[in-house]
Amino acid sequence: MLKVMPAVFVQGARQVGKTTLAQRLVEAGVMDAYYSFDDLALLRAAERDPKGFVENLPERAVLDEVQRVPEVLLPLKQRIDAQRKPGMFLLTGSASALTFPQIADALVGRMAPIILYPLSQGEMEGVRESWLQRAFEGDWQIQSVPASDDLWLRVARGGYPEAVRLTDLQERTLWLRAYASTLLTREVSLLADIERAADLGLLLTLLASLTCQMLNMASLSRETGIPHSTLQRYLKLLEAVMIVVRVPAWHAHPHQQLLKTPKVMLNDTGLATALLQHDADSLQRDPLLRGRMLENFVGMELLKQMSYASEPYRLYHLRTSKGREVDFLIENAHGFLLGVEVKASATVDEDDFRHLRAIGEGFGTRWAGGVVLYTGTTLLPFGERLWAMPVSCLWQAWER
Repeated sequence: MLKVMPAVFVQGARQVGKTTLAQRLVEAGVMDAYYSFDDLALLRAAERDPKGFVENLPERAVLDEVQRVPEVLLPLKQRIDAQRKPGMFLLTGSASALTFPQIADALVGRMAPIILYPLSQGEMEGVRESWLQRAFEGDWQIQSVPASDDLWLRVARGGYPEAVRLTDLQERTLWLRAYASTLLTREVSLLADIERAADLGLLLTLLASLTCQMLNMASLSRETGIPHSTLQRYLKLLEAVMIVVRVPAWHAHPHQQLLKTPKVMLNDTGLATALLQHDADSLQRDPLLRGRMLENFVGMELLKQMSYASEPYRLYHLRTSKGREVDFLIENAHGFLLGVEVKASATVDEDDFRHLRAIGEGFGTRWAGGVVLYTGTTLLPFGERLWAMPVSCLWQAWER
């Protein structure tokens, strides 16, 4: 993107690796200099004289945590318009650009947004994942894949680089819980005044327990004691700091009446597991939470692959008024649709495909097929364009 656009905006939650990425680009000579607005002296200087600050930046500059100084956005726009060269600025932010319309408005047509999530399983394994493209092509054969004996460890660990680095379970849990606390008190306070910070933590923990469920605002309000209007605002703030992800409902089907309620998941199952005071072993002993957490894990792995795919994809869920549902529905750039079901079991049978079959028939030629991801070890066909696959297929190194 830096070779094409004047500015690139890398957005992601705190501690996902934005700063490390930016500093490595400077070390590699892709960018000339790095400036962080977490540095209070730099922050104050930019606030006092944003125009002068931007005018004195080197030709290819990194501005880290730019959402803290929105005053620099107009001068950035003016400098880009005056020079109009690719790779002028790399901006990073720990809040979604949608939270700061001034970012999008000031740099429309000048900036490419990129979302950086916690590490994917492929990144940890040194594998460039290609599952999405291959799944739409339907290019599979019956075969066994290496058993993922550590699947639940992967789910409970998550992908935050520091959490991955920590091998001691207690230390990792403490880090993740401290991270959540700091995020809620520091990052959210930069976006809005929170009357009762404890309510925000309560809501996040409740969302972790209800991950991948459709949003029921009335139920959430009852369980937390938070008024409906405040609850809406808190949800938007959790989305803004990018630790809660909203999965929209698919909108149209020729033969089914669809529900339009989105469902939510956390950006990291390690964080969710720590908030609920679980670990890999206890997750496996809780059938309800095990299924929800595995679905969250798969959903985030899909989003991570989408974020660096060569073509755009969109992630949805689908549920009909009669209770048929598909955990994830993926649309590619050509309008084709792939259904994905997640099953926290080592066995799979025909019944696990009943919703995929029923939903897929109505999509006609747009239907690329359906996949049930399960915890077994073998790829198995279950009819035309229907496959059961181990979850670990998501990060296998597939040979073309």
